[in-house]
Amino acid sequence: MSGSTKKSAQIQAVDPVWEAVRAGAQQVLDSEPSLANLVLSSVLNHDSFESALAHRLAARLDHAEVSADVIRQAFAETLRDNPGIGQAARADLAATLERDPACHRAVEPLLYFKGYQAIQTHRFAHAMYKAGRRDFALYLQSRSSQVFQADINPAVVMGRGIMLDHGTGLVIGETAVVGDNCSLLQNVTLGGTGKSDEDRHPKIGNGVLIGAGATVLGNIRVGDCSRIGAGSVVLKEVPPRVTVAGVPAKVIGEAGCAQPALVMDQMVLV
Repeated sequence: MSGSTKKSAQIQAVDPVWEAVRAGAQQVLDSEPSLANLVLSSVLNHDSFESALAHRLAARLDHAEVSADVIRQAFAETLRDNPGIGQAARADLAATLERDPACHRAVEPLLYFKGYQAIQTHRFAHAMYKAGRRDFALYLQSRSSQVFQADINPAVVMGRGIMLDHGTGLVIGETAVVGDNCSLLQNVTLGGTGKSDEDRHPKIGNGVLIGAGATVLGNIRVGDCSRIGAGSVVLKEVPPRVTVAGVPAKVIGEAGCAQPALVMDQMVLV
């Protein structure tokens, strides 16, 4: 191997997210030995972030009808054909660590945060759905809804750098799209109107913040870097870089900052 090739291989082997997860896992092991089995089986016994992710999700989704081993095998097969899942999961983890003040170590979303775990389950379900494994994808949606209290149809297109804060009560319908670097809080609904088999759910742009309890209905566009106040009901298109709030929601001003999803300020006075 030439010097340049060897250096390239070393650079490719560097995985700062995985190293941060492992470091956090070691801290948990040192400070709380009673969690040794969880930490070892979920993180420290694995040689890659993808392996740890698949193992942790499968353990959470385990059920007598479809065991963790079956789910883990399906995830491994999916990862071989969809390496982008791992990169998206890293971006989501970094987003959670950056935006959630309750998150202090990279290992915490992987081990404990059901919002993060719900997103990653969806990423596997979406890949399976596209590959023709519709029934397995729908099973994952159903099981994820039971375990994580977040119901995301496997057909939903989800960007990278997504944070679901808490995740409880989240509902996203079949033809919805969520852009990159968005933050969604608990009890958010991206819902459809009517029952016809057509494009009927919202299209959320990049960098959007959707506050707790907000509802967005119909095939409408929510513009990039906009902010939806907590408890709002959005029924019309939202322009980029504005704040909307109320029932029904109306534009009440600018977004307040360049990247609302990063700032996480959902308090809006109407």
